[in-house]
Amino acid sequence: MPKKIEFTSNYSDQSTNEGFQFEFYCDRCGTGYRTCFKASLTGKMTNVLDAAGSLFGGILGRAAGISERVRSASWEKAHDEAFIEAMEELKPDFAQCPRCSSWVCRKSCWNTKRGLCKQCAPDLGVEMSAAQASRSVEEVWAHAQMSEEDKKLSQEHWDQTIRASCPECEAPLAENAKFCPECGAKLKKVGNCKKCGAKLSDKSKFCYECGTKV
Repeated sequence: MPKKIEFTSNYSDQSTNEGFQFEFYCDRCGTGYRTCFKASLTGKMTNVLDAAGSLFGGILGRAAGISERVRSASWEKAHDEAFIEAMEELKPDFAQCPRCSSWVCRKSCWNTKRGLCKQCAPDLGVEMSAAQASRSVEEVWAHAQMSEEDKKLSQEHWDQTIRASCPECEAPLAENAKFCPECGAKLKKVGNCKKCGAKLSDKSKFCYECGTKV
């Protein structure tokens, strides 16, 4: 029996009579990979036959029909072979989620720790950072309406930030870590003012309590 060709819907065929080229993309983020253009010998042959038919006419005038038959057989066979080769080349860059069956890129949308796509199993560090950022916007509006006494009471909760990526190498953080798992950079650099002892954020240049330079 002839070999079956397994394929998915997350690809685009950019092939022409001149050669073959395919694009595969992530079902989640849309990031794609394109194979290098592979020239088709059959395509060149059909162009030659078409040119001969248009130049000489007569018997060779049937060359256009010949070229179509060549394309429908040899070209399709070469196209299938190029498609299989393209899938084998780019398949390692993708993973299929066993929960939702989506094909996602391993670089950005695959949760290696969970064995699921990040749509089904998001990185907790990223989700915590996003939730915190959303909550902070709400608190900004609420904080603007607070009395001075209430602002002082809530100040200690404003400087603890959960990062979604490393500030040094920009590697994504799967959880609320103290050090980057990729480069080892310290992620939480919170200290205290040498003069008054107030807690400072990692980007503070001056103490918000007494104004002392950090």
